[in-house]
Amino acid sequence: MGGGASIIDAVASKPLDASDVTSLEAAREEIARLRQHAASLRKRAIIILFGPPGAGKGTHAPAIVGALGTPQLSTGDMLRAAVAEGSEIGKKADAVMKTGGLVSDEIVVGIIRERIAREDCKMGFLLDGFPRTIAQAKQLDAMLAEGDEAVSLVIALRVPDEILEARITGRWCHAASGRSYHVETKRPKSLPEGAAPTADNMLDDETGEPLMQRKDDTKEALASRLRSYNEMTMPLLDHYASKVSSVDANKPMDQITPQIYAAIAPFLLLTKKS
Repeated sequence: MGGGASIIDAVASKPLDASDVTSLEAAREEIARLRQHAASLRKRAIIILFGPPGAGKGTHAPAIVGALGTPQLSTGDMLRAAVAEGSEIGKKADAVMKTGGLVSDEIVVGIIRERIAREDCKMGFLLDGFPRTIAQAKQLDAMLAEGDEAVSLVIALRVPDEILEARITGRWCHAASGRSYHVETKRPKSLPEGAAPTADNMLDDETGEPLMQRKDDTKEALASRLRSYNEMTMPLLDHYASKVSSVDANKPMDQITPQIYAAIAPFLLLTKKS
C-alpha cells in the first residue's frame, strides 16, 4: 500500500507531457483522486452487521469474516474475555456485573477500543451486536475518530416480520444434546405431516425425549424483540445511511451470499494479505 502512494508521489512530481493528458488540470485532478484512493486503502475495513432476530446474522457473519480474513467481534464475547483477562476495563465491567447492574456504554466502547488494537484487527473487523442505539453509535464513532477512522460499511439483513415469526417460533431443541429442529425445515420424525407442534409430538429423533422451545422463541417474546429492534436499532440505518448496503435475506442461501460478497467486494483487496 505504501508502495502505491510512492508511485503516485513520483508521478505527481514528474514533468507532464502534454501529449499524454488532455489538460494539466485534468491530470492534477486524477492524481488527487489516486492519492485519496491510496489513503483510503491504508484504513481498516470496519463493518457492522445489522439484522432483526432470525435474519441469519449467525449464519452470514462467518462467511463475511472468512472472505475478509478479519475477526468477528461480539460484545458478549469481548466482555467475557476482558473480565477473564483481568484488564482494567475488564475489572470495571466485572464490578458492575457482580452487582447485577448493566455495563455502561462507556465501558463497552472501552473494551472495543482495547480489542481492536490487537494484531488480528489490523486490517479490519466485523462488529456483531453493537451498536444497538444511536447513543452507542455516536460513542463508537467518536472512539474511531480518535484514530482518524470511521465505520466503512453497514450490512443490513432485511426479512419481513411474518417470515421472521415463522423462522423463530418454529424452532425447537433437545435440551440435553443441543440438537435443533424446525417445524417446517427440520421436522422431528415424531411430528405428523400437517400436525401442529405440541409437547407430545415434538420428540428428539435419537432419544425420544421431549423437545423444548427457548423463551426467546415464542411468538410473544419475538413481538417484544422486534419492537425493540424497530424502535432502537432501525434508526441506526439512518445514522449510517451513506454506508448501508441492504441485503434481501428472505431468499435461498445461494442468492443471499452473492449479495453479501458484492457488498464487501471493495474491501477484499484491502484485507487479504498478499
